[in-house]
Amino acid sequence: MPQRDGFEAGVPCWADTAQPDPAAAVEFYKGLFGWEAENVMPADEPGEYFMCTVNGSQAAGVGSQPEGMPPIPVWNTYINVEGADETAKKVADAGGSVMMEPFDVMDQGRMAVFADPAGAAFCVWEAKASTGARVVNEPGALCWNELTTRDPDGSKAFYSAVFGWNPQPMEDSPVDYTVWQLPGADADAGVGGMMPMVGDMWPKDLPPHWMVYIAVEDTDAAAEKAKGLGGKVMVEPFDTPAGKAAVLNDPGGAAFSIIALSPEAQASA
Repeated sequence: MPQRDGFEAGVPCWADTAQPDPAAAVEFYKGLFGWEAENVMPADEPGEYFMCTVNGSQAAGVGSQPEGMPPIPVWNTYINVEGADETAKKVADAGGSVMMEPFDVMDQGRMAVFADPAGAAFCVWEAKASTGARVVNEPGALCWNELTTRDPDGSKAFYSAVFGWNPQPMEDSPVDYTVWQLPGADADAGVGGMMPMVGDMWPKDLPPHWMVYIAVEDTDAAAEKAKGLGGKVMVEPFDTPAGKAAVLNDPGGAAFSIIALSPEAQASA
């Protein structure tokens, strides 16, 4: 398994889940993905943050919920940037909002939490000692990040202004789907996706959000295992052009997706 040692600006680089009881949540994810986990917060700091690894490689995080944030368990998408403070200005200029001003995470990096104009929250990461995930696109590791929104046109304008992303429609897709690409990227190279919330399949009270996808070897088996560990299957396993996916809830209610990547998707990852 090759070690990842950094990400280009504008590429999702990390994912973590904020939980009211991170120690309990990490037991669920250890059982589901086979993660090893260690609380890396100093003893004199409030809260916990478990660094989760796959075969010794940094894969994702499970932490306490920050003060002042809604007490709802969530998964967070982090996008690599050259400067968190400069990005905060771009977000404000493009009509987004700053939920948490840029701040230092010890010596690891500088981060901030924003929301796009439709309300979908996301984080940015300015790397210092930590560059983000050391393993991606492998079972148990982050493999995709997807915006789900009721304002796809506004989202295209916003994320293009903030990160320089080029929105490209996915050809031969059975649904309306957009792939985010970096400027000058190959036609099949995407850094994330966007799904418009249209039709009856989307609950009317479901807010716009960024969805985290974690790779698995077998989607059906992983969904069954999640139920046995106290989780729920929100959307039963279904086929996509990139592989078989499912949407799950952990025992605390945080939503995330799993996918067994197709050989074609693995080859292009």
